Amino acid sequence: MKIKSSRLETIAATLNQYPVDDLPEIAFAGRSNVGKSSFINAVINRKNLARTSSKPGKTRTVNFYNINEEFRLVDLPGYGYAAVSKTEKENWAKIIETYLNNRKNLYETILIVDIRHKPTENDKQMYDWILSYDFTGFVIANKADKISKSKFKTNIDIIMKALNIKDRDLIIPFSSEKKINIDIIREQIENIIKYGSGFEE
Repeated sequence: MKIKSSRLETIAATLNQYPVDDLPEIAFAGRSNVGKSSFINAVINRKNLARTSSKPGKTRTVNFYNINEEFRLVDLPGYGYAAVSKTEKENWAKIIETYLNNRKNLYETILIVDIRHKPTENDKQMYDWILSYDFTGFVIANKADKISKSKFKTNIDIIMKALNIKDRDLIIPFSSEKKINIDIIREQIENIIKYGSGFEE
């Protein structure tokens, strides 16, 4: 996948703020501070297009990134941050659900987790939610540079068990810092766009 251009197209909190559903979209879900913005920046080879924050739970919108005028990568609000009110947590869930329910051009939704830690109950709920929408169930095991490569198998086994994943190939270790498996990720995105949906333009 060659990135010719990319831009932040829309920051949307409600359905009527979404861009026109004329391009294929791949969405990414994950806990606050799991590194979704850094992941997107690494994939599109831009340092600061997707906005990163040192404060978990700051992203409360759906962010749309237009790639080559061919497709969009979509950053969904992070979940699971303890230091927010129950009302805010419910609002984030509503924003995510509204997006998933209303984008006919959504080809795939992918969960991002931290490879160092066992997925949380919130991760499990999000993954089950993703599967309930008939998506494939890909998982990006982020921050792979933080552990030794010899621990990849053990930690992926933990992720598989926690999320009840049977196919190891659905889990891809990744590092935004070291670009671990960046080519595999880009190839997977390209394949999803090429083969992954019944969306009609």
